[in-house]
Amino acid sequence: MRINEIFYSIQGEGRNTGRAAVFVRFSGCNLKCPFCDTKHEEHTDMTPEEVFAEIRKYPQADLVIFTGGEPTLQLPEYLVDELHAFDYEVAIETNGTKPVPNNVDFVTVSPKFEFTDHADIYSQNLFADELKVVWTGENDMSKYDHFEARYYYLQPCDTGNAEKNAQIVREVVEYCKAHPKWRISLQTQKILNVR
Repeated sequence: MRINEIFYSIQGEGRNTGRAAVFVRFSGCNLKCPFCDTKHEEHTDMTPEEVFAEIRKYPQADLVIFTGGEPTLQLPEYLVDELHAFDYEVAIETNGTKPVPNNVDFVTVSPKFEFTDHADIYSQNLFADELKVVWTGENDMSKYDHFEARYYYLQPCDTGNAEKNAQIVREVVEYCKAHPKWRISLQTQKILNVR
């Protein structure tokens, strides 16, 4: 597996915001989103056993989050089983273009319609524990109507431009007020300046 990094921190986004977790960040993705915060060229080739051993270096953790890149391209189901055997809860953050291992406990789908030619995959009826849409200001929200989720989040895109970011935040607030099934997800890891 191509691993960008493994670290212990606080989940900054979505339903699990504020919860301590071991993050396993994969390198490699089938999309090319311009706002991605993963440096895909930087990675270490690791076996699932080596990844498990690295996770075990954080004995206080009870949650492991596989993220990316796109974890569904590389995550083997038996690694999730092994983590369950040691009482870890396992979550995944995916763009939704590939099937998620059936034994994952919490699934976050963050589709990127603007950056994929996989529209046929997105036309399926998909279920997620959490649907997280990165609001760029150009989103067609009708494309998410067929997604079923327990929780729906809009996350303001960090463009690197303060004026544009302020506009995006205003739009997200207004959208959530007009469509209350959606909640705001902030990247609190950036606000708190933690990894």
